[in-house]
Amino acid sequence: MTGFADYQNEIYRDGLDNRTPILPTELTALEGLARERLDPRAFGYVAGSAGTESTARANLEAFRRWRIVPRMLRDVAVRDLSVELFGRRLRSPLLLAPVGVLTIMHPEGELAVARAAAAEQVPMVLSTASSHSIEQVAQAGGAGHRWFQLYWPDDRDLAASFVQRAHDSGYETLVVTLDTHTLGWRPRDLDQAYLPFLGGAGVANFFTDPVFQKIVGDPIDETNRDRAIGIWSRLFGNPSLTWDDLPFLRERWEGPIVLKGIQHPDDARRAVDAGMDGVVVSNHGGRQVDGAAGALDALPAVAKAVGDRLTVLYDSGIRSGSDVIKAMALGARAVLLARPYAYGLGLAGQAGVRHVIRCLLADLDITMATSGNARVADLSPDLLTTAPGH
Repeated sequence: MTGFADYQNEIYRDGLDNRTPILPTELTALEGLARERLDPRAFGYVAGSAGTESTARANLEAFRRWRIVPRMLRDVAVRDLSVELFGRRLRSPLLLAPVGVLTIMHPEGELAVARAAAAEQVPMVLSTASSHSIEQVAQAGGAGHRWFQLYWPDDRDLAASFVQRAHDSGYETLVVTLDTHTLGWRPRDLDQAYLPFLGGAGVANFFTDPVFQKIVGDPIDETNRDRAIGIWSRLFGNPSLTWDDLPFLRERWEGPIVLKGIQHPDDARRAVDAGMDGVVVSNHGGRQVDGAAGALDALPAVAKAVGDRLTVLYDSGIRSGSDVIKAMALGARAVLLARPYAYGLGLAGQAGVRHVIRCLLADLDITMATSGNARVADLSPDLLTTAPGH
């Protein structure tokens, strides 16, 4: 085997010197380890979801309902995991999803993630709610591919400033999250009375922004920090947004625009009508709406509705190589990974993020081979069957 699967051979070779991986290679095991080792409030913030957390469970259950049917005697000696997104050829269909306030997991936060992503040639999608600024993360990521995720604030000049800063710092694609104009009801955080933003984490892009500083009245320091956080809490979300607001971004961003949080085919069609370039089928990992359908359940209908007119990506519940295969077979062009890399960051910093990326891609590469598939671009629903009882 070649390519990403070489990580498996590397691990076995290290075993000859009594060296084992720095973290588990089965990515679902990271959550339990993070629960044991990390600050309980920080762990709860990342692991938690809305309400009873039934939507987060539904995300994982949706993958279990689909089963891969392996095919035999196909030439899989060399696999091609590359995909083309918005005119750029990427060596794999993996992106790191936007996860905010990552300094609660590790002091280097998004900087460590950017370095790990660049080292593995995986695009990182930087969250608006990062603990390091747009410019700092761009510098840390060097020549790596980077996208910027916008939480559209309740101030148009501030939104325009975020977008301009991302453009000036070399971010290639704008990802607009639609489902978090208001924070979901998250009991894990509520029971701890813990919102990390109020302690100053995840607000770097606001505090370093000239428009935000003008709103506050001065550059932010210890003398006006509490006032700045109060203004942040007022401006962070904008529940009044409608489809009619999208031209505002289209006029200010020359590159691809992707709408994240799409779950209904009609919304996907409206994205096409609005001139958007892509959608991310996602329910925010179950963090916003309790009792919602698993995101994977929404993917086939969205892909059928608009897959020939814009790029369909998938997020929510990716934990293994087989999950990537299932999502792509059901219509996604690429997938976004979130919680597992955040756990890897918290447990082992930059090296932990790299380990998570390498494990997922090796698993994907090997499962492609063992299931008889040489190219991710050729995956289709014919590869899958539904599990008994579903």
